[in-house]
Amino acid sequence: MAWTVKPSATMQIPRREEPYLCSQTIERYRAEILPRYETRLAALMPILHDVQHTYGWIPPQAMEEVADFLDIDASQVMDTATFYEEFHTRPIGEHVIAICQSIACEACGHQAIIDHVRNRLDIEPHETTKDGRFTLLALECLGSCDTAPCALVDDDRHDDLTITAIDKIIDRLSR
Repeated sequence: MAWTVKPSATMQIPRREEPYLCSQTIERYRAEILPRYETRLAALMPILHDVQHTYGWIPPQAMEEVADFLDIDASQVMDTATFYEEFHTRPIGEHVIAICQSIACEACGHQAIIDHVRNRLDIEPHETTKDGRFTLLALECLGSCDTAPCALVDDDRHDDLTITAIDKIIDRLSR
């Protein structure tokens, strides 16, 4: 496997005039989140969740603003945001299809479902369709091994998933 090197040191991130962490948001974080944690670093994940909930993803500018607010390195924010699958560092589609790939789902045929969705939507896992309608994710355990294979579609769990069932879901969401 070859490593792909990116020019991180010289990379320019897109910026917008308005900050992602406005003064009201910062005050809310100070009042509601920081007091719950012994260190500022410990507040990173709840703040990232809030940013993602607000914007649908965590833009690079927002990561820098979070780092400044928490007085930590921006690299710590990026490391956290890119380590956990639940965080999105790129815009996601209007509908998210997250197929479980745990051992139970693997044994029950999850790969055929992932392959079918890949081919139908013409995207790979962790990509979004060109029209922005769908994002396909391959996630680790969803905690529903007794109903494998399963998936989350827009945060609704679908158990005992089949190709026919996922097609019906995509058809419904495409309307």
